[in-house]
Amino acid sequence: MHTVDLLDESLRMARNLGYEVRFEWLGGTAGGACEIHGRRWIFLDLALTPAEHLQLVREALGASALCLEARPNAPQLQNSPSAGQAA
Repeated sequence: MHTVDLLDESLRMARNLGYEVRFEWLGGTAGGACEIHGRRWIFLDLALTPAEHLQLVREALGASALCLEARPNAPQLQNSPSAGQAA
């Protein structure tokens, strides 16, 4: 599976877990997951590559591991593509 496909799958999973996702220009600061007024967000810097977005989303999902374990039918993400695989 290509990086962009993995990113789409990861974003779908994040949204299913209650995250809202925003792509914004963040000046190269990357972004990440946070909670604002009880709502969970993942902010992704538009300046980053799909592979970098995928890493940030997976980190957020890793922080939600208890949520994933509580959902026995939750889809599992495949391993990340190698660094040389094109998006």
